[in-house]
Amino acid sequence: MLKKYTLLGIITLLFVSVIAACSSASKNETVEKKTQRPIMVQGPMPIEAENFAKKLENVKEEKSGDFVFYIGTLDNYPVIVAKTGKGMENTAAATAVAMERYNPIAIINQGTSGGHDPSLNVFDIVLGERTVNLGSLKTADKAVNEGIDPTIWKPMDLMASEGSAGEDPNAEKPRFYEGDKDLLAAAHAVKDTYTKGKVVDGTIGSADVWNNEVDRIKWFHTKYGTSVEEMEGASAAQIAKAYDVPFLGIRVLSNNKVNGGKYNPNTAAANQEYVYDVVKKYISSMPSK
Repeated sequence: MLKKYTLLGIITLLFVSVIAACSSASKNETVEKKTQRPIMVQGPMPIEAENFAKKLENVKEEKSGDFVFYIGTLDNYPVIVAKTGKGMENTAAATAVAMERYNPIAIINQGTSGGHDPSLNVFDIVLGERTVNLGSLKTADKAVNEGIDPTIWKPMDLMASEGSAGEDPNAEKPRFYEGDKDLLAAAHAVKDTYTKGKVVDGTIGSADVWNNEVDRIKWFHTKYGTSVEEMEGASAAQIAKAYDVPFLGIRVLSNNKVNGGKYNPNTAAANQEYVYDVVKKYISSMPSK
């Protein structure tokens, strides 16, 4: 009789252990799903962020300072749309907050831009094969009454050294941030879905400057190889690089001073439609969704 009860006890213990193991595995799967690192899509202004946010499911809104984060899902994968506000400082701060708060797996900075390349037209989209800060410049040495000459200003790479970039000759070059190859691959894969213009690889320039002087725009296009300019991307790319997070800029031309292309606000929504397809493709190509 003792042996019978002992055997029954062992069987019961094994059964409970199996149930506990299954329960633990189920909990681990749930935790894993909850801790999937989100994809972040950034847009500076409401018209550059809110259309995309409306496409997400299960959306909740969070704020940090002036920054708004729309947290939801796309194809059952976590996606966050960040309304960063305009400008380099706003975007850098919003990106840093997002890094610490949400730990994104990838960042797409998207929105409108002004054309630098005369071959590009309003509604064309530039994929940021490279992104560069156009506002980091070193002027020539000129004494009083010797005037101003922006055409001889030099690029200044603030990330070149921990010393004074102004005194380091190795810093007298632009700092280009490369677009992530997997994000670019996803963007290339859905190029044919965009029918309002062409989609090209190029260089996106960023600065807290709105350039309306055509000769100035041509100078940047020649010196930096810029396709478009905007006021956010390079700062987001810099923070993404600091955290080793894949980054890509995607910018639509809302106007182009060098070929007379007039401003069209509808370009912002068109770009978000394309970026939506890019994100869906990126999600589907991830090794473990």
